[in-house]
Amino acid sequence: MKLAPTAAGVFPIAPTPFAPDGAIDWASVDRLFDFYSRIGSDGVTVLGIMGEAPKLEPQESLAIVKRAVAIMGGKPIVVGVSAPGFAAMRALAREAMEAGAAGVMIAPPSALRTDDQIVTYYAQAADAIGADVPFVVQDYPLITSVVMTPGVIRRIATDNANCVMLKAEDWPGLEKISTLRKWQAEGALKPMSILVANGGLFLDFEMERGADGSNTGYAFPEMLIDVVRFSKAGARDRAHDLFDAHLPLLRYEQQPGAGLAVRKYVLMRRGVLTHDAQRKPGAGLSATAKAEVDYLLQRLARVDSRARV
Repeated sequence: MKLAPTAAGVFPIAPTPFAPDGAIDWASVDRLFDFYSRIGSDGVTVLGIMGEAPKLEPQESLAIVKRAVAIMGGKPIVVGVSAPGFAAMRALAREAMEAGAAGVMIAPPSALRTDDQIVTYYAQAADAIGADVPFVVQDYPLITSVVMTPGVIRRIATDNANCVMLKAEDWPGLEKISTLRKWQAEGALKPMSILVANGGLFLDFEMERGADGSNTGYAFPEMLIDVVRFSKAGARDRAHDLFDAHLPLLRYEQQPGAGLAVRKYVLMRRGVLTHDAQRKPGAGLSATAKAEVDYLLQRLARVDSRARV
């Protein structure tokens, strides 16, 4: 299976489970992918920014890809292959595809500034991984500092036949989604999937602007799945009501520098992960922060029983 421009639904970003000593917790890895499969995820993305990919050794990265492929039951696995150089990107991309991945995700390096530099970089990256490897453009300027206009995204998609998806996590980014969908309706942009991220913080309206689904890592991916499903069914109020109930926890998880710690803590409380550890360098939550998250879970459980941990 290869990633196609018609990809849609929810592709959770998988965190990498670690034991307190920094070793990969393989039992939790298996349980995590089984969890994603059971709740109805349409695919999964591994080795993303929230997957602590830079902290992994090459053989660890490939082993995680293989576990995801084996457990997700044929659902598409997208692998983050962003790297400082094309040699490492090429190696992981080819090995991941040989292991059964559906495609790869590429974020631009922070040194890029002009439109031409961005377009040229993606042309070189596409050449490095090979024309037969579908790739996702990760548009995340809050982290990469690289600003991609809709016109730049169109140029990248037009110049590279294997560009099949945009991971849209600009902020604000609603107008960008509308512009890209307008161009597609007019035939000025080829078909490509648009999955949105930002921790799910704007998913309610991103779906209404034409997003195909979500590609982020909130600790309750079931909510993302439900909101996408309700939105596509035209059940606007149901989508917003559920989204609004999760918004306090969603906001808390969105804190820069603390978001992954919150996410792992909640997944541990839910029994998906055994530990909430990050591999060094990485900070955990204080006792006060954990108490705040517990309080948010208690409040959420009044509306969504899945938060009863």
